Amino acid sequence: MEKTSKNPLKSILTIVISLAFAGFFLWLALRGLDFKVIQQSLAKANYLWVLFASVFGLLAYWFRAIRWNLMLEPMGHSISNSNSLWSISFGYLMNLTIPRSGELARATALYGVEKVPVDQSFGTIILERVVDLICMLGFLGLTLLFKYEAILSFYENSGVTINPNKILLVLSVLIGGTVLFFAFKKRLANIPFLGKIVNFIDGIFQGLTTIFKLKQKGKFILYTLGIWISYYFAAYLVCFALPETSAFTFADGFFIIVVGTLGMIIPASGGIGAYNLAMKYGFMALFISVGKSADLGGEMGLTYSFISLPLQIVIMLVMGLISIPMLAKARNEAASEKVFK
Repeated sequence: MEKTSKNPLKSILTIVISLAFAGFFLWLALRGLDFKVIQQSLAKANYLWVLFASVFGLLAYWFRAIRWNLMLEPMGHSISNSNSLWSISFGYLMNLTIPRSGELARATALYGVEKVPVDQSFGTIILERVVDLICMLGFLGLTLLFKYEAILSFYENSGVTINPNKILLVLSVLIGGTVLFFAFKKRLANIPFLGKIVNFIDGIFQGLTTIFKLKQKGKFILYTLGIWISYYFAAYLVCFALPETSAFTFADGFFIIVVGTLGMIIPASGGIGAYNLAMKYGFMALFISVGKSADLGGEMGLTYSFISLPLQIVIMLVMGLISIPMLAKARNEAASEKVFK
């Protein structure tokens, strides 16, 4: 695996800040609620539905692994689906410790077993995030179409405000920075201390542009749909575990996956706190939209989150811990093949 210099103090500080985020949002989610109601709901939940949901959670891993292979093909890399799967699993495990560290950990893990340059694989991971954002916007569109009142209520309760000027400023900086990079790339590459940085950024752009060079576009679309359909059922099926939410419709499922994704964006360890708070407000909005009590909705949202989030974390832990010996085995096999060639 490609070695990178790490600053222990920076890593510790990042973990502390992440845990502080998690603690703060969990406090916001739990304050003023009746824990007895939540305990009773958890006690009478049908966990067979949670088992069904976990199958779709695992399927999403496999679909993502195969799709990543398709994205690396245009750059001349043909990796095994198993190495792709375990690299992804290792990345998710790292995200549990240091939020957003999983992307780089995943790229370096793949380098260790397949020797795919980190900059190129990291570029495809960024591209994945763009594709995932488009898919999430698709779910948001469906939610606006079928659950507009719930979305409006969630937005009002969340306290979030959107500033269009700030969004335009960020987009302008990104576009301007990209144009300047390509305009002065050759000159910057000749500067000794900037050369490696320029080559790394250039490799990322190569990864990003693979979307236009895909050899199997149909399969790419199919596996992308497979990932998000799996995410949908992994989230929606948990609703049937609770009597109070077992009547939720497919449209409610669209709303839940959008709200859950928004909760996981916040850099809290494993989404703890932020996901719980998002589900509290989300279910309050759903219950209000059908004329039910907001307080009951909040309690059910938290109950749902106390089932759904641990399910996600357990899958990440199990797959991540398995990935460590599997990647070590693959590295040893790759080293042995190199010696005997």
